[in-house]
Amino acid sequence: MTEPLLAIRGVKSFYGNIMALKGIDLHVNEGEIVTLIGANGAGKSTLMMTIFGTPQAREGAVIFDGRNITRLPPHEIAKLRIAQSPEGRRIFSRMTVLENLQMGAAIADPKYFADDLARICELFPRLEKRMNQRGGTLSGGEQQMLAIGRALMSRPRLILLDEPSLGLAPLLAKQIFAAIRVLNERDRLTVFLVEQNAFRALKLAHRGYVIVNGLITLAGSGAELLQRPEIRAAYLEAGRH
Repeated sequence: MTEPLLAIRGVKSFYGNIMALKGIDLHVNEGEIVTLIGANGAGKSTLMMTIFGTPQAREGAVIFDGRNITRLPPHEIAKLRIAQSPEGRRIFSRMTVLENLQMGAAIADPKYFADDLARICELFPRLEKRMNQRGGTLSGGEQQMLAIGRALMSRPRLILLDEPSLGLAPLLAKQIFAAIRVLNERDRLTVFLVEQNAFRALKLAHRGYVIVNGLITLAGSGAELLQRPEIRAAYLEAGRH
């Protein structure tokens, strides 16, 4: 059996004395889309940040491509070709779209820049028309596209997407999910997705996990989790758009 690209083993993370993650075990195989769903405050974003080294796990291990990265600083983790599109987008609002994308490409080989830029423009045609516009003047949906595009410019093997549809109109959210599917199917990009729109996330994902109060409580294929009555009752009744 091949080793997963990402393995989270017994991870516990703290904010001060408060334990936010209470022993997380999960894995993401190369070429998969895996989603993590849960209520606000369950620990979803904390896990994403822990993978990227802020905060570092106090117990347990984060393994990427067979290497223990638990104690690495974020800039070293990024060099391993893990990219993150964080919750709230966090683009550089005073920089242009092009400058944001250049920042994302800073750790990649410059010879790929033109091809990667063209790929982002094909994936998100709206960005091509906004190249010289400041990031802070974009719509929410365009900022989300830019955050994902900036992450992709580092040529990652694994991308961490934290709430990519948050605050977006249904049509824009649909476009974001369609882009994630293209990246996975066409480019074989491995995706670990945290998402509140559980219905769309589980339809998209090969596998999913449910996190409740810092613990994984359920795991299965996206299709299996969609059918579970407790999932439907807790997360899906209002999420079908």
